[in-house]
Amino acid sequence: MKLQGNVLEEKLKERIKELTCLYNVSFLIRSYKLDNIEMLLKEISLNLKEAIRFPKEAFVEIKIDNFTIVEGEKIEDAIFIISAIKPFGKIKGVVTVGYSKLKFSENAFLEEEKLLLNKIASEIGDFLERKEVKEKEEITKRQIERAGRLTILGEITAGIAHELNTPLANILGFTELLKERYKDDKIGSEDLEKVINSAIYSREVVKKLMFFSCEMPQQMASINIKKVIDEAISLLKPNFSKKNIAFNVVYSDEEIYLKVDKIQLTQVIFNLVINAIYFSPENGEINIVVKEKIKTVQIKISDQGQGVEAKNSENIFNPFFTTKPVGDGSGLGLSVVHGIIKSHKGTITHQPNLPKGTIFIVSFPKN
Repeated sequence: MKLQGNVLEEKLKERIKELTCLYNVSFLIRSYKLDNIEMLLKEISLNLKEAIRFPKEAFVEIKIDNFTIVEGEKIEDAIFIISAIKPFGKIKGVVTVGYSKLKFSENAFLEEEKLLLNKIASEIGDFLERKEVKEKEEITKRQIERAGRLTILGEITAGIAHELNTPLANILGFTELLKERYKDDKIGSEDLEKVINSAIYSREVVKKLMFFSCEMPQQMASINIKKVIDEAISLLKPNFSKKNIAFNVVYSDEEIYLKVDKIQLTQVIFNLVINAIYFSPENGEINIVVKEKIKTVQIKISDQGQGVEAKNSENIFNPFFTTKPVGDGSGLGLSVVHGIIKSHKGTITHQPNLPKGTIFIVSFPKN
C-alpha cells in the first residue's frame, strides 16, 4: 500500500509540474510583446525543462526560422520527443525535449509530457499567427496612409504646376524679346541666356510635377514594349560605359504587347535605369528582366548599389525626396515614375537585391 501511495504521489507531482508549466507558458505568450520573440522562447524553454520528469538530465531546444534556443546541455546522441510549430498550418519550427541515450530509454518520456509538448508547440504557433497578422495590419496601415499622402501631394502639385506654367511662359517669352533687343550687348546677352536656361529647367520640373499628378495627357496604344525598352537602353549606353557597368536585358518572349503610353513607358525605364546606374559601383552589373505573366507584364530592374535604407523606404516615391547630394537630383524621378505607373493602373515596389543592391519591380496590367 505504501509503494502504491508513493507512485500516486509521484504521478500527482508530475501532473502539477505539467499544469504549472502550461499555465506559465500561456501567461507568457499573452504577456510578451510580439517583437520580443527570442526572450519569450527562452522563458518557455526554461519552464518546459522544469516540467520534464528529470529536468537536470534533460535539454530543451526550440527552433524557429533563423534562430535556435537551447536550455540545458544539448546531446547529439539522444532520445527525444518532438513537436512541430505550425502557424496557419505551415511548419515554421519545432520544440524538442531530449535525454542522453546512454542513461535513458524511450520509456523515460511520459504520455502526458508528449501531450504537454504538443500543447506548447500549439501555443507558440498561435503567438506566431498573431505576430504575422499584426505585421500585415501594420503594412496595410502604412500603405493606406502613404496612398492618402500621395493623393494629397498629387492634388497640391497639380495646382502648383498649373500656377507656375503661365509665369514661366511669360519669363521665357519676354526674355527672348530682351535678348533680341540687347543682342549687341555681349554680357547682357549671356546673362539673359542664363535666365532662359533657368526658366527651361524650371519648366521641366513643372512637367515632372504634372507627370506625378497624372495631369499629362496620355496617348495609349498597344505596342511591343520590347522595342521601346531596347531603344531606351540603347540611348543609355554612354551612361553605362562611363562607370564601366555591365547590363543584361532578358525577355520572356520576343514580342510582349501592352497598352501603354510609349513616351511615358520610356520615361519610366529611363528614370529607373539612370537611378540604378547612379547608385551602382564602378564595374557593377544591372539586370533588367521583362516577363509576361497571365494577367500582368512585370519589369524587374536590379542593381548592386547600397540599397534602400529602411528609414527611407516609405518616402522614396514622394516628390522632392532624394538621397542624392544637393545638385545631383531634384527628387522627382521616382515620384514621376510612380505617377505614370499609377495612371496605367500598375504598381511599383522595391526589395533588397542580395547580397547588396535594390530590385525595383514594376507591374503593368494586361488589357
